[in-house]
Amino acid sequence: MKKFFRTRKKDKVIPSKKGGLGTFGGVFTPSILTILGVIMYLRFGWVVGNVGLIGTLLIVTISVSITFLTALSVASIATDQRVRGGGAYYMISRSLGIEVGGAVGIPLFIALALSVALYTVGFAESLVSVFPSLDFKAVGLLTTILIAALALISAKIAIRAQYFIMFGIALSLLSLLFGSPLEDTTVELWGAADRHSEGFWIVFAVFFPAVTGIMAGVNMSGDLKDPARSIPKGTFAAVGVGYLIYMTLPVILATRADALSLIEDPLIMRKMSYWGDAILIGVWGATLSSAVGSILGAPRVLQALARDRVLPGWLGKGSGKDDSPRMATFFTLGIALVAVFFGNLNLIAPVLTMFFLTTYGVLNAAAGLEKMLDSPSFRPKFKVHWIFSLLGTLGCIAVMFLINALATALALMVVIIIFLWLQKRRMETAWGDVRMGIWLTLVRMGLLNLRKESEAKTWRPNPLVLSGAPTSRWHLIDFAASISHDRGILTVATVLTGSSLSNDRRKKIEENIQDFLEKNDTSGFASVISASDAYVGASEFVKYYGLGALSPNTIILGDSENEVNRQKYADMITHFHELNRNVIIVANDDDKGFGEREQVDIWWGGVKGNGGLLLILGHLLKRSRSWRDAKVTVKMMVHNEISAKDAKRNLSSIIKKLRIDAKLEIIVSNGRSFDEVLHHSSKDADMVLLGLAVPDANFINYYKRMQHLIAPLPTTIFVLAADEVSFREVLLQEETFTVK
Repeated sequence: MKKFFRTRKKDKVIPSKKGGLGTFGGVFTPSILTILGVIMYLRFGWVVGNVGLIGTLLIVTISVSITFLTALSVASIATDQRVRGGGAYYMISRSLGIEVGGAVGIPLFIALALSVALYTVGFAESLVSVFPSLDFKAVGLLTTILIAALALISAKIAIRAQYFIMFGIALSLLSLLFGSPLEDTTVELWGAADRHSEGFWIVFAVFFPAVTGIMAGVNMSGDLKDPARSIPKGTFAAVGVGYLIYMTLPVILATRADALSLIEDPLIMRKMSYWGDAILIGVWGATLSSAVGSILGAPRVLQALARDRVLPGWLGKGSGKDDSPRMATFFTLGIALVAVFFGNLNLIAPVLTMFFLTTYGVLNAAAGLEKMLDSPSFRPKFKVHWIFSLLGTLGCIAVMFLINALATALALMVVIIIFLWLQKRRMETAWGDVRMGIWLTLVRMGLLNLRKESEAKTWRPNPLVLSGAPTSRWHLIDFAASISHDRGILTVATVLTGSSLSNDRRKKIEENIQDFLEKNDTSGFASVISASDAYVGASEFVKYYGLGALSPNTIILGDSENEVNRQKYADMITHFHELNRNVIIVANDDDKGFGEREQVDIWWGGVKGNGGLLLILGHLLKRSRSWRDAKVTVKMMVHNEISAKDAKRNLSSIIKKLRIDAKLEIIVSNGRSFDEVLHHSSKDADMVLLGLAVPDANFINYYKRMQHLIAPLPTTIFVLAADEVSFREVLLQEETFTVK
């Protein structure tokens, strides 16, 4: 199966053919014939009978308004980018990314495949009503196979066949227009209150697929001679003509038959027409042409999904000079046959409504976001204000919930599951999308709204790890990830010395580090710089790295045992402290590392200075996935039992107030030195946290003594808190008020 789901490295471009379809044949004809389809002939009377004349006109207007807003968005995207095969999927994936495109494209394909069943079931229903001796399912299955065969032979032949069907539909509408009433009737404006009628939104759900025909033209994008010109023109023309017809027909139906007759007789148009058999020609032609439009569109969406490696690659294979998606057509035929065997019109139509509304909503969102972000790369010839596009999105969402909140939630859940599946695959594309613009806009807003002053309530570590070679010093990154919890901003920095580092080489190393982080499920940034001296380079990097309030506040680095460089190392620590950065030095036990991650010892020296940060680090470690089972112990040495009682009472009160999951251990020295107590008490710990004195002129000698102190201990963490943040406030969340 791996060969079917490779990560896409390069977008396979299938250019439009010079002899491609034009606006009338490629967009308007399939769109208008799908709009004037099975719902119009077999369910429009049912719609009028249930909700009345005004209710029907309102349903038509709401439906076409959503379609029209979507058509505006489609026109905007189509005139900005070269639209290739895949129609709506192609547009969405190139605007919002392949994950969003795939999450919508797969349900869109299913909706189009089910549309084939919808129309062939409609054809079978109308044919059996005229010839009762025929078997309903057999007619439906045979019809589905025949229209698939027509699509496999040639898309152009299928399109040309639709011209004859269009003539038949026009003839049927003229016959209906010049017909006569069946009975004396009173026009019901809102449906009758004295009988049980279906609700407004239930009727809307059944009717809405009638206006989704604009996708029939859009989905033929790969077969068009000039998609940027044909899609807007053909789509708008189809929407306009369809709206005019759908606003006229309810008036004819409501004035020629009563509501009960309209509901009970699916072929009532035949009885009220001048030449009744013309309606049969229209019904059969409309259902067959709509089915052909869907069987042409669905495989092309599936082919585009497969060529982008969203779905198995064998589904994307093309055949012949016109690159016909034969394998995808066979697959679509299989789904349609299953739906025909089990389905009926009233069950299939609402399902299609949800999937089409989802597609429309995302298409509108794509166009709206592109325009709202005002990206220099988005320069459509057909300009639409972003408000109209986002209004279309809101309209789609609102209508979905009004129709059926549960079905909407399930549809959105399907989209989200597919999105997460595609995101987990980390698919790479050769095209850009609008997501970077969205994140840049949000980041800019966030940075401008972040307060420059530190706020104790919202403080969290933003670690900068001076890792050197990350693969050999993973423990530094591991510790940083354990205290940041994928909430803070983690940066892994490497300073390279020696000859000057080229920009290409630097980027390549950064990419390797980034890949290394991702493979180890660690979220962060990688940064590589070059300097003649590693210590000076690191100091300068920490000084200038960051943006606004998001500069790293915690520097994590390894211990240095090199006598030659110890002064430079001490100077670097001093410099970090002067820059008001917290400094964490990890003296790693090369043999045991972090051991079993079961015991963390924190040596307490008071809430001031380093004490607050030590407790916060213990708390953060305990809440991380890798240290969640560890026992955190706060230890303090006192000289006698009296001091032990006071220390225990005070420290217990502090820990309780801080709500930190830590145990307390007060150790009486009994004449022993701190070194002896430390070595004996923490020899079996997996990690020891110790405070570090504020650097002064004698810091190098002090640090040398500290290194000697921890030599017998397991992995030890030196903690030096910055002066800028009051970690007492972070822990206690004390309120402070400043009057300016």
